[in-house]
Amino acid sequence: APWDLSHEKLTNNWPQNGIIRFEDYSTRYRENLDLVLKEINLSIEASEKVGIIGRTGAGKSSITLALFRIIEPFSGTISIDDIDIAKLGLHNLRTKLTIIPQDPVLFTGTLRINLDPNNEYSDDQIWDSLEKSYLKTFVSNLSDGLEYSVEEGGANLSAGQRQLVCLARALLKNSKILVLDEATASVDMETDSLIQNTIRTAFADRTVITIAHRLNTVLDYDKIVILENGNIIEVGNPSNLLENQNSRFYLMNKEAGLI
Repeated sequence: APWDLSHEKLTNNWPQNGIIRFEDYSTRYRENLDLVLKEINLSIEASEKVGIIGRTGAGKSSITLALFRIIEPFSGTISIDDIDIAKLGLHNLRTKLTIIPQDPVLFTGTLRINLDPNNEYSDDQIWDSLEKSYLKTFVSNLSDGLEYSVEEGGANLSAGQRQLVCLARALLKNSKILVLDEATASVDMETDSLIQNTIRTAFADRTVITIAHRLNTVLDYDKIVILENGNIIEVGNPSNLLENQNSRFYLMNKEAGLI
């Protein structure tokens, strides 16, 4: 796919709303392999917080790969603010989306460079993002502050701190759509809770898709999507789904000992 491909409707502030539509969308990893997503129809509204859940192999991470066009459609479309993403250059698309992956991407260099690799933001903006991601006290207490030297892969930071650095970086980027791909799977409950607090407050006006590892992280989201074998088997507001003892979401929570 082309890296840079302009689109006649694309403006600098696209996407303004962060409305995502999957329409009859199917995909697979390679030709001749089975479909990993099968005729998915899903609407995600502006600023909506959506939790994608399902067992291992259900197709959860394929949603992320499809959105970033790491895998291409077999059939159907994904649109963001009414623009079919298959018609965009990969650079045009991916620079407008932010992901916090399960394994945080940190590199050798200062903390500042890890937060702001393209040197786009002021110190005030960087400190503001550190405050909102619960890292301000930690960084303030470092003798080098923002010039603290991060080792390869963030080896001299804890797993929780590495994840929060990625969160601070996402806050700075300020894109309308944030994807968390099981981002809290490897961190403790306290860090998980901090990340969710930031999503509720600092990301309130952004569309957030969380590929959820822990059911309790998405209990207060607007919408839950349950995948099984590449199909959507249930969609709804978590509170409403929990009221129905026959819902798959209720049964999953019961199985996990949450109710």
